[in-house]
Amino acid sequence: MNDHRKNNGNQMPAVDENWWESVLADELKFVSPNKTLEGYQVHHLEGKQDAPDVKMEQMDWGLVQQYFNSDRIIELKVTGHNRGGLLVAGSGLSGFVPCSHLIELAGKKADDERDINLEKYEGKSLNVKIIECKPDEERLVFSERAALSEPGKRVELFDTLKIGMQVTGTVTNITDFGVFVDLGGVEGLIHISELSWGRVPHPKQIVQLGDEVQVQVLEISAERCRVALSRKRLLPNPWENATDEFPEGKEVTGTIVNVLSYGAFANLDFGVEGLIHATEMPLEEGQSPRDILSEGQQVQLRVLHVDAARQRLGFSMLLENE
Repeated sequence: MNDHRKNNGNQMPAVDENWWESVLADELKFVSPNKTLEGYQVHHLEGKQDAPDVKMEQMDWGLVQQYFNSDRIIELKVTGHNRGGLLVAGSGLSGFVPCSHLIELAGKKADDERDINLEKYEGKSLNVKIIECKPDEERLVFSERAALSEPGKRVELFDTLKIGMQVTGTVTNITDFGVFVDLGGVEGLIHISELSWGRVPHPKQIVQLGDEVQVQVLEISAERCRVALSRKRLLPNPWENATDEFPEGKEVTGTIVNVLSYGAFANLDFGVEGLIHATEMPLEEGQSPRDILSEGQQVQLRVLHVDAARQRLGFSMLLENE
């Protein structure tokens, strides 16, 4: 791994716990060992039922901490599931495996088949590692994918990683909120906002499973086994020169990337994206942007305004004969 800082004039962002909790919120809805499940359906081996009073077995948190510190691989049995992932227990432990950390579900979107896919795990045993240990919150999170690396790799890697470091990793999972990247024993997360300087409708439009990617380390939390990564901060920031490149009145060619009721977003080859408001389109009475535009369509535009600091660009759509 090379320790190169390539920020292209971009200030290193602060990645706090609220950032992590917000991006992983959908993945971490689970039953805590000594707390009841509030308003969330859990399916158990005995049958599917709402279980607001389900409690998981008591644990020896000292033993749990030993397993976590040694990066030990543990075999646990799947005892149930909810939409966020699997409930697992065994060897005096009980906790949760998020969908994003299951090998077979890597890259699969959260759709109506998720419950069917998770149900297939019930009664099976999984090799997992602890990736989050919070005794004060009675929260224990496991990862099946983390267990693919040999014991001790996590500790070794966290001793090496530094904020600002440029590293290479392999894409192991793609979710709606971002991309998980294996750094050689630890999985880091590239949040969707850190994939590209332009707007990203879905991470799969930027990377694919198995891709090797260059990333920059934004934040490290060894005690919670979390690494925040950025792809875009190793790329030139196109907004730095947007004011000069796109003066008001300039005519440009753009590609439609998203069509909404109030307008459409168009991407320029320069790497920036802007909005064509519906009022700036040649719409006939009763028409909406979706009636005349579709994703992938190329259109001629005129720059109305540019706000590089806020990364906003406004366009007017030109008629074919203009």
